[in-house]
Amino acid sequence: MKIMHGVFWFFIGAGLGLFFFISFTFIVFQKYYNNRIFPGISIAEIEFGGKTQNDVKTFFAQKNTRIGKTEMVFIYETRVATVSAEKLNLGYNENLLAEQAYSIGRSKDLLANISLVLQSYLNGINLPASYQYSDEKLQHTLAPIVKNASIEAVDALFKFRNGRVAAFKPSSNGQKVDMEILTRKISLKTPLIVQLEKPQRVLFDIPIKIIKPKVTTDEANNLGIKELIGSGTSLFQHSIPNRIYNITLAATRLNGLLVLPGETFSFGNALGDISSFTGYKQAYIIQDGRTVLGDGGGVCQVSTTFFRALLAAGLPIVERHAHDYRVGYYEQDSPPGFDATVYVPSIDLRFKNDTGNHILIQTELDPTTERLTFSLYGTADGRQVTISKPVITNETQAPAPLYQDDPTLAKGVVRQTDFAAAGATSIFTRKVAKNGKIIINDKFVSNYRPWQAVYLKGTKE
Repeated sequence: MKIMHGVFWFFIGAGLGLFFFISFTFIVFQKYYNNRIFPGISIAEIEFGGKTQNDVKTFFAQKNTRIGKTEMVFIYETRVATVSAEKLNLGYNENLLAEQAYSIGRSKDLLANISLVLQSYLNGINLPASYQYSDEKLQHTLAPIVKNASIEAVDALFKFRNGRVAAFKPSSNGQKVDMEILTRKISLKTPLIVQLEKPQRVLFDIPIKIIKPKVTTDEANNLGIKELIGSGTSLFQHSIPNRIYNITLAATRLNGLLVLPGETFSFGNALGDISSFTGYKQAYIIQDGRTVLGDGGGVCQVSTTFFRALLAAGLPIVERHAHDYRVGYYEQDSPPGFDATVYVPSIDLRFKNDTGNHILIQTELDPTTERLTFSLYGTADGRQVTISKPVITNETQAPAPLYQDDPTLAKGVVRQTDFAAAGATSIFTRKVAKNGKIIINDKFVSNYRPWQAVYLKGTKE
């Protein structure tokens, strides 16, 4: 029993002695490596044992000088921002690496320190490289692109009053630069950049984050009006003031109208009486084979634009009539044949709403470019529209000008009342497909008469 007791205390004493010996040796070892990194410690497979923190900083700072010449190119659509890695402070994080390497074996836990120093001395400890860049400088570099790419989301507006939509604004997604994904891209490419032997240009596509509106168009109403299904435009440049007034008035009266599912919509019925009694002014119209002043001149600009929207939407056109002759206004942004005349109540423009949902008519007039736009909103049902280019045949020259005496005009005064236009036939087709099947196959034929220029010569003394 005494022997066992003696052996126990012997080993206790030996263990304590060994502990104090190792501790003393480690303290001496620490003193020897004071302000220096312990042996066997590497960073990115580069040995730094016996080096100071300043040595580590200097080593990686020199590497950063080479890395700094690499160009970072950030691209968004056609906009490009180029900045050097140096200006972004992109490269090795020399301060952190020096601190990490020096701190191994220098914690407050003595046993842990001894274990780490032994491990590094016997087997080595390799620290992974650590990188950095300035997020603030990146934000400054990309500020113009971020501003250009940023679009606010638009909430839908839908106010229904007295059978018509009094206020409507479709929702639209917003967007902004996704800095989180961009910084992730930079972080992923940084290890490749620092290993480049020569400075190069490194490209980054700027990611965009879509911002959803709080209220979407289809949430704002229960009529199936949630997206644009077709639009049409026309120019009315060089129109006289009264014509522009009539175009604006007619377009305004159509704006906000709802077309019921299955309804055959009549342009003429929707506008009603077109005369001075309903607010229209006198402008040039085609009547009895002549261009004369009449109430509502310019309304055909509106019907023509509406016709183009119906074509684009792939809706069934029940009735459409071309003008007697080629009107210059309608060929400012379109080939011949894409016009539609109305003469209430005998000549109309009609279409059928076969979409199964309501259709909202919206008009917009841009006085700067003198452009009229019709937008049709509803529910897209997957129909695809193909419109051919028009084939122009039977072209004939305009007749010689006609001069007529006018006793109401002063002698010597000449006033043009009709403008020459070549005759032609325009034919184009439209195919509307849905679920792989053709549901509409149209052919639009427009026979334009050659039109004579007419001048009135004043004879009044």
